[in-house]
Amino acid sequence: MEPLSEMTEREYFVSVGQRPGMFVGKPSFHMLTAFLTGYDQHALRHGGPGLTGWHDWLVARRGRDCNHAWPGQILHIALPNGWGDLWNLPPEDEQQAIKVLFELLDEFAAEREAAQV
Repeated sequence: MEPLSEMTEREYFVSVGQRPGMFVGKPSFHMLTAFLTGYDQHALRHGGPGLTGWHDWLVARRGRDCNHAWPGQILHIALPNGWGDLWNLPPEDEQQAIKVLFELLDEFAAEREAAQV
């Protein structure tokens, strides 16, 4: 595996998605979104792009907005029939939300990389 300091953002996100437990302990949608929010804040404080544009990209991808922050946008896309208790997603919904989170994050990062070239 390539050292973290040499990875592109896209490669880093793929790495987190492949081994989420390495980054957050027991993987959960909420732990991973908190981790990514921390990543974003750190990047912004140190001159990086972080997740700038991520929320707007998700709204465009979904085709509509709502009052949810970006984690809610992910859940709308991953679980189009809705969800019950946001903090206690059934295991299959949790797995689907995590899968879709990293699929969308990869698409976002790929588009951003392509735009920089």
